[in-house]
Amino acid sequence: MKTLLIILGIIFALFLGSQIYLYRSSKNIEGYKYSIIKTYKDFEIRTYQASLFTSVKIQTDNYKQASSKGFSVLGGYIFGKNENKEQIPMTSPVAMTLEKKEMTMLFLVPEKFTKENLPKPENTKIEFIEIPEKKMAAITFSGWASDKKIEKYKLLLIKLLDENGIKYANKFSVLGYNPPYEVLFRRNEIIVELE
Repeated sequence: MKTLLIILGIIFALFLGSQIYLYRSSKNIEGYKYSIIKTYKDFEIRTYQASLFTSVKIQTDNYKQASSKGFSVLGGYIFGKNENKEQIPMTSPVAMTLEKKEMTMLFLVPEKFTKENLPKPENTKIEFIEIPEKKMAAITFSGWASDKKIEKYKLLLIKLLDENGIKYANKFSVLGYNPPYEVLFRRNEIIVELE
């Protein structure tokens, strides 16, 4: 029994150590840059810089389905399914628009690339989108994103914006900051474009 507890303790320590290492190393991944304009108790107002994204539309409004299909397509592209068989570095966060019947997954393109020098994707459904500088409100939540959690925090963000008299467009997205193998310290956000 004592040996079993020692083995379980070692396994747990290794797991915890690996999660801390993965969390720290993910901080070095290039991200969607923003500056904070104002911090409220439960949300922030930010300005996101103009950026280039790869995107794919998925014909569903189910987050899990859209996330799986979208990541398969865009992940394939950055891992070498393009005309140059070139690997493109992963960025963070992965964005998903929250729309009825059709969601769009977006991967931020690393700053060293432009629309002109990005390799052409093998999958013709992939598009390159330039998003201009935008003012957004953001609310953060932890754990694994799901349709239920996304809806909960979207409604909470709407409530907070209404209470503070902040006008917003009906353009919501969910941002996921962690790869699937990061189990602990997960971070997600709901963002909405402000008028």
